[in-house]
Amino acid sequence: MEKEIRKMIDMALQARAKSYAPYSNFHVGACLQDDSGEFYLGCNIENAGYTATNCAERTAFFKAVSDGKRHFKRIAIMGGNNEDTLDFCPPCGVCLQVMMEFCNPDTFQIILGNSDKEYKIYLLKELLPMGFGPQNIDNENRG
Repeated sequence: MEKEIRKMIDMALQARAKSYAPYSNFHVGACLQDDSGEFYLGCNIENAGYTATNCAERTAFFKAVSDGKRHFKRIAIMGGNNEDTLDFCPPCGVCLQVMMEFCNPDTFQIILGNSDKEYKIYLLKELLPMGFGPQNIDNENRG
């Protein structure tokens, strides 16, 4: 698993290089792995109308979901205040909510790195302990 995590961190760094962050200069890349082992990359994409900005994590999820994927194992996230700096970069609340929609909070891993050698792994339930997901909605009333 160590080799796979390092590969995902490297891919997240590659995605980060494509980040469009002219306003915050906060560049983030993500590498999402689905349950079959495929990878989906995402970077943050800012917009002058700030609410139209999209995080790297959601970019990766939306790419995967638009390809028909619905089940995921883990995501690696690499980010920092400028193109040359990395720091542990946890996902925002909106990204955690998207993860809650498609991931098992007891098993989905969130990998945060501040270099290609140093990283921390969290379960989704640790970062969103009382998350609201599909299991909270009565399936009979879902449209």
